[in-house]
Amino acid sequence: MKALVIEDEYPAAERLTKLIQKVDANIEIVSVLGSIEAAKKWFAANAAPDLIFSDIQLADGLSFVIFEEMAIKSPIIFTTSYDKYAIKAFKVKSIDYLLKPIKPQELAVAIEKFKQMQGAFSGLDYTLKIQSLLDALPMSGRKFKTRFLVQQQEQLLPISQEEIAYFFTANEMVCLVRNDNRQFLVDYTLEELEKMLDPSHFFRLNRQYIAAMPAVQKIHSYFNGKLKIELKPESLQEVLVSREKAPFFKEWIEG
Repeated sequence: MKALVIEDEYPAAERLTKLIQKVDANIEIVSVLGSIEAAKKWFAANAAPDLIFSDIQLADGLSFVIFEEMAIKSPIIFTTSYDKYAIKAFKVKSIDYLLKPIKPQELAVAIEKFKQMQGAFSGLDYTLKIQSLLDALPMSGRKFKTRFLVQQQEQLLPISQEEIAYFFTANEMVCLVRNDNRQFLVDYTLEELEKMLDPSHFFRLNRQYIAAMPAVQKIHSYFNGKLKIELKPESLQEVLVSREKAPFFKEWIEG
């Protein structure tokens, strides 16, 4: 098995490399890269490894830039010095994370987890995982939209995040549904809203719906691994979560 290490601190990279080989001698470290630019050049010239160990904060920025700009399907185990709030997001959304200084037993568990899940990493599934992680990460300075101004006759009405049950799209228009079932058009697409909204409070259920957690009333198992969601206020359309998104939805609900 071939693994790549992305780490800009030489002592940390050296220690991680030795720990990986100690935990599993069959893992070959194909390269150790110390920056975003070095990683981009490496991926452009080499076949993807089986597994990536990546620090988050590199000398030239956050390593997520690599995965946003390059078509990389290899599973990633992140290493981080982030605080506990950030770590919670990683635990929910990522393949795994290792908190520095990395402990051998935690590394062993992460590698074993990867081996058990290895067959499940289809391109679509992994793309969803990485996108969810990118959306969930509380990056420094990132602010989420907590209030919307909507048109009410001749006036503008402010609606806070706590008042919103869900957003849905129909006939190429996007509607905000308030907890009291009043509906208002908004001048955003669901794709734009997905990036604006706090992912700890809102979830993109499918192409038509983004729901706030309190609006999710019942969850039913459905055909072929899908989930059927009952929302409050009741939605006019059937709301399904795909088999690929179902694990992430469950993790989001569990918190």
